[in-house]
Amino acid sequence: MTSPLEGIPAELATVELGAGSVYLRVDSQLYPLGAIYAASYVFLDRCFVLLDRPDERHIRVTLAPKKAGADETILRTFVGEFSNELLSAAWRRQIAQDNRAVIEMVTSQAISAAMGPPSLDDLASFDFGDESFEDPLGIAMSWEEKYKKKDKPEADGTPDPEGKP
Repeated sequence: MTSPLEGIPAELATVELGAGSVYLRVDSQLYPLGAIYAASYVFLDRCFVLLDRPDERHIRVTLAPKKAGADETILRTFVGEFSNELLSAAWRRQIAQDNRAVIEMVTSQAISAAMGPPSLDDLASFDFGDESFEDPLGIAMSWEEKYKKKDKPEADGTPDPEGKP
């Protein structure tokens, strides 16, 4: 016979002390199925986990400790830990979903970098056209161009092009 846990609404969690298990009712519209799986996975070392769908909107999670003799305090702790893990898994899933484009970009760059430098055939087919591009800071300028030696002014008294005497 199931009974409610003290301090937890009966529609969310009930306990069956005779079987030593606790039942949680999770709203599947609030928590995605992937988050419920992730939270359940964390408990596999301590509990037997059963997922059931009593109706279209809810998923019933049954946690039964692997060690016999679970009292109401242990089962209540499982409810709290599972609830926290469920919230954490849903948040991690949301962060991954929001940053999917960045994750894919970084992954593709890492894979392309692991492929190594381009081969001579790749370079031969590359178009090195004479199209100019803007470089207001002179970043693309070669070292020789940037730091070339200035010609000394002639001894005949002609001024330096930069205006130095």
